[in-house]
Amino acid sequence: MIGVIADDVTGGTDVAAALRRQGLRTQLCFGLPAGLPAHYPADATVVALKTRTAPVAAAVEESRAAAQWLTRSGAGQLYFKYCSTFDSTDRGNIGPVLDALGEVADGHPVVTTPSSPEHGRTQYQGYLFVDGTLLSESPMRHHPLTPMRDSYLPRLLDAQSAHPGCAVLDHSIVSGGAGRITAALRQHARRTRYLLADALTGADLYAIARAGAGLPLLAGAAGLAGALARVHAERSPSVRDGLAALPPLPGGPAVALAGSCSRRTLEQIDAMRSAGRPVHPLDPLADQDPGRLAERALAWYDGLGAAKSAAGALIHSSMPPPNLRTVQDALGAERAASILETALGRIATGLAARGVTRLVVAGGETSGAVVTALGIEGGQVGAEAARGVPWIHTPAGLDVLLKSGNFGAPDLLLTATATAAGSPA
Repeated sequence: MIGVIADDVTGGTDVAAALRRQGLRTQLCFGLPAGLPAHYPADATVVALKTRTAPVAAAVEESRAAAQWLTRSGAGQLYFKYCSTFDSTDRGNIGPVLDALGEVADGHPVVTTPSSPEHGRTQYQGYLFVDGTLLSESPMRHHPLTPMRDSYLPRLLDAQSAHPGCAVLDHSIVSGGAGRITAALRQHARRTRYLLADALTGADLYAIARAGAGLPLLAGAAGLAGALARVHAERSPSVRDGLAALPPLPGGPAVALAGSCSRRTLEQIDAMRSAGRPVHPLDPLADQDPGRLAERALAWYDGLGAAKSAAGALIHSSMPPPNLRTVQDALGAERAASILETALGRIATGLAARGVTRLVVAGGETSGAVVTALGIEGGQVGAEAARGVPWIHTPAGLDVLLKSGNFGAPDLLLTATATAAGSPA
């Protein structure tokens, strides 16, 4: 079994979708489970934590505990899933968590890459590109919590890790195939802790996965995890095609909750507004009490009457960069995020109590707040509404779609909250 530790909730759903897409029976857990997996046999188990922006010590402790739980549950290989835009600060948390998990590496270098070509993320000569633009020139430079203003991954990782001196597995080696990569791994054994692998295509990721399939620990975005799942599926004839048993797309009342301030999420909000969907923004400058913000939003939803079940509504705290800077200057970045995440979590709880059975959530931190507030421990990975954005079917009958801020087409919120999920309104 592959055991995956994801550093946020939408990262967990993204990597779970990548594993399931290759036919692996995939179990998704939100937070560290209390016992061993008991829901159904799994070829892969994903533990989605909320550690991306947590204090370093807490992120390390939770990640190490998840690794130990996965190992006890039968995982023969661990994978640390972080964001394809390497979201982190000079303090972490990617480096410190990798340092902790690397204790299982047993002298082998830890191969890692954020490359995910299908999402427009590629690594070349150690530099990370987003849709062909250097990370530091992409909209990620404006991220409210983890602004990415450097594109050179060795420099970013060395600043965070207690084991500096990471090396680049450059594209001239990767493009030579699994054999050349394996030879490079032998050369770096016991003298290099981290190898950042260039990858421009799915074929590059597949070659890296073939060379690394026997390593105790790999790390990266969903791209490498999906390639690793393909290798395991090819080598394990007993892996059945999990796609054959996908549950049907969910129905029932739907609401979208958005907290991401990414450009794509803002486009998706604009699409909802342009289509005439009911939209309610949260204003933390008008009221800093998350309880009152939630009460006001739920009262607005109640006031929609029959319209609320005809087409999905949207409640959001997302805002463009200039507005975000104004809010952060007034309240502080951490306080503003805490107010809005708490409010959105309470709104999600109130919506579920009102009979909403589908929640579409935009943003990793927002998704974590919603999952925590609702007490969702995990669920079955279903069909994808967009690449890397699967429906999660929970035992309580609530269906959630947890979307990373940058994922999905501009009409994703519109179609996912339509009367018949996945169909235009």
